[in-house]
Amino acid sequence: MLWGVDMIGMSWLSAFLIGAGCFALGCLLGARRSARAFRLLISSKESEIAVNDDDKKNKKKNGGKQPLEVEKLAEILEDFKMVLVVRNDLKMGKGKIAAQCSHATLGLYKKLLNRAPKSLNRWEMCGQVKVVVKIESEDDMLVLQERAKSLNIPTHITIDAGRTQIAPNSRTVMAVLGPADLVDDVTGGLKLL
Repeated sequence: MLWGVDMIGMSWLSAFLIGAGCFALGCLLGARRSARAFRLLISSKESEIAVNDDDKKNKKKNGGKQPLEVEKLAEILEDFKMVLVVRNDLKMGKGKIAAQCSHATLGLYKKLLNRAPKSLNRWEMCGQVKVVVKIESEDDMLVLQERAKSLNIPTHITIDAGRTQIAPNSRTVMAVLGPADLVDDVTGGLKLL
């Protein structure tokens, strides 16, 4: 009978020691996790400071220019697209059109990279939708650009160097990027190329 009491006492003692060990291990892991969370919090604060510093650098780089209006729309509207408006009167070959569309896309992308990065992200999340349409003259293209500006939609017009098929300083392609509905207000009446 004495042996039975000792076994019960030992079982209780073993359970207590195992429980205490688990508790200590939990405290140790919790403390490490808290320390890690604290480091992450400090790191995110440093990142915010770095982002603010980057914003100041970008402002200097952009000559003190403010973010574009389309940036605000990227926070509330989901459907973004780019339309490339190609001058049909220049009679460019397919390869020339492809090159000029590439120039226009890259030109607008570079313009938006620092001044409207959320807009670019939204467009990329939409699958980088690009639609190519045609327009009949430079004057018509400039009218479209003014319409886009009046709606605060960014544009970029590519001007060709004139080394191959067309005259130097010809405006060849206009790129427009923004919320699909607003872009359609500008380019919706044009036919696909």
